[in-house]
Amino acid sequence: MVKGRQGERVRLYVRGTILGYKRSKSNQYPNTSLIQIEGVNTKEEVAWYAGKRMAYIYKAKVKKNGSHYRCIWGKVTRPHGNSGVVRAKFKSNLPPKSMVRR
Repeated sequence: MVKGRQGERVRLYVRGTILGYKRSKSNQYPNTSLIQIEGVNTKEEVAWYAGKRMAYIYKAKVKKNGSHYRCIWGKVTRPHGNSGVVRAKFKSNLPPKSMVRR
């Protein structure tokens, strides 16, 4: 028999911070975003996230499908450097206002 839920819920997602677009000295490439995932600090820890899906969720003024919240889906492609930052490609490029927010 199944009783009521015991204990706390298990969170199945990890928050991240969008740092900016991939770039060189004079060019930036908005089709690839750099994201710092909370609790990931090394290149080895990033390996587990490679290929995983991610979502950029934002709030819009006008309701669509009964909700003010919208989502842009993406995928972790590879690590960026040695400090746990990942490169990710989203279905549509992330808007500039998304940078440096949680």
